[in-house]
Formats: sequence, structure tokens, C-alpha cells
Amino acid sequence: MDSVFSNPSPLVRRARSKTCTARTSRVDDSNDRTVEPFVSTEIFDHIKNINDPEHPYSLEQLDVVNGAGLLVEGWRVKVLFTPTVPSCNMVTLIGLAIRLKLSRVIPKRFKVDITVYPGSHTSEMSVNKQLNDKERVAAAMENPNLVQKVDLCLSGKTAF
Repeated sequence: MDSVFSNPSPLVRRARSKTCTARTSRVDDSNDRTVEPFVSTEIFDHIKNINDPEHPYSLEQLDVVNGAGLLVEGWRVKVLFTPTVPSCNMVTLIGLAIRLKLSRVIPKRFKVDITVYPGSHTSEMSVNKQLNDKERVAAAMENPNLVQKVDLCLSGKTAF
């Protein structure tokens, strides 16, 4: 089956970040005591190698995510990302991959907001609403086909 890419020739950048030691949990499970707070560089280390659904490049290489789009304040993590084109039809799949990855590596008490950069997508408001609505995300993650595609992105493979 031939796929029609929303961006057949993306601009690919060299991965420029240095890897820091990103811990998968910053909690002492024996007594649920916070060891130390998360920092945005650790969040970036967790999501930068997620693969784009259409291309064999990471979100960092395509400049979909970068350190400037991450904010950690207390128990709140905010991730802003930029689709490769304003009409990207994979934007919700990318957002779901980011959400699933973070749900696997940070404690549940953190509130994670995932949004596209203002003005970076034609359906920005509806995408942001969909990515941050618990019921919509839960329903999406019950779809085995969609979960398979998200898992492919997380494993470093293209989903299509």
C-alpha cells in the first residue's frame, strides 16, 4: 500500500543534544519520597529519540521537539512540539507517542500537558484539546492498531 506523506521531504537536522542521565523514576518507591525534582533536560532525553511516524528520523532530528519547548514546574510538565508542516496529519500520533513515553517514565502524580506550538498547525486548537483530554487519550489507547503505531514510533521505527 502506497502512503501519501504529508511532508515527503522533511528538513533533517543533526541530533545536537548531549545525552544526560535520564532516570526513569525520580521516586524512592520504598516510602514514596521524592528524591529530587525532574528537570527539562531529562524530559527531553526521554522524548528526543521517538521516531517520526512517516520518516526514519527522530523527533529531535526533525526539530519537532527541542529543549526550549519543555517546562517543568513542580508537578507539572509542559511539552510543546512543532509538526514538520502546518497540515501534518500525523500530529496526534506524535503527541500520543510523547504522552505514552512520558507516562512510562515519570511518576503518575505529574500533570503532563502536550501541545503544538501556537501557529504551527492548521488544527492547533482541536489537536491540543484531543491530546490533553483524558477520555480521548484513553479511547485512543484502546485501539490496538493505533497502539501498534505508537509503539513503533517508540521503538525507533516508522509507523507507516
